Amino acid sequence: MKTRKKAILGLVALLILGLLIPQRFSMPVKGATKNDYNQESFWYYPWGKSGNHKGVDIFAKKGTDLSSSTSGFVLYAGNIDLGGNVVVILGPKWRMHYYAHLNEITTSIGWQKRGGKIGTVGDSGNARGIPAHLHYSILTPIPHFWRITKLKDWKKMFYLNPITYLNSTNE
Repeated sequence: MKTRKKAILGLVALLILGLLIPQRFSMPVKGATKNDYNQESFWYYPWGKSGNHKGVDIFAKKGTDLSSSTSGFVLYAGNIDLGGNVVVILGPKWRMHYYAHLNEITTSIGWQKRGGKIGTVGDSGNARGIPAHLHYSILTPIPHFWRITKLKDWKKMFYLNPITYLNSTNE
């Protein structure tokens, strides 16, 4: 029983600590500015097979370096159908940073520092045939109920608008 109680207390402490760690943020695409992404593209509808666009596309030359926008733990670095070559990093405040359509992945599961190289801009997955870009999303396991404006958009409570964070890196 003591072991179980310690485990629960440790988990609660870890959860609280994760929420308190400040999120320092930087632009993930080397040299990108506000001119390299559409300010209105988050949750844009209609957007292909996914319905709503759940992130932002940052356009750059194929092969441009990508870095982690926050420090965190790489949960996944591999390939999926729609995203192609993707990296998922669990960062401060328990937010998952999703990087998709990479040309090359240069990181692996483990700790990643903010600004550390994770790959290069590409057109993998369902981005084949369109200009190279990074699709970037921020997901949260803590639902933001107030973000639901229409019942069909219930998924929006699990996504944060990355444009808000990107714009803060360009000021």
